[in-house]
Amino acid sequence: MTALQLNAELFRAMGKIADDETMMKKVLKYVKRLAAKKEDPTLMTKEEFFAKVDKSKAQYERGEYTRFSNEDEMVKWLNSL
Repeated sequence: MTALQLNAELFRAMGKIADDETMMKKVLKYVKRLAAKKEDPTLMTKEEFFAKVDKSKAQYERGEYTRFSNEDEMVKWLNSL
């Protein structure tokens, strides 16, 4: 489906609920959430966040981490990324 066809389909569907304020509020809320996700690619779900935390904990427990003795070492490492 092309973008033009998708737009037409969206407006057809919206026309069916345009007189129902409750449904329109739900649609607007959902569309805003979708738009926010597109604007910020770093957003993640709670589950994704805690999965990353668990993975990091496991790496730490296996000794897979970088240690710095001073701030300059850390800055050099960060700049190397």
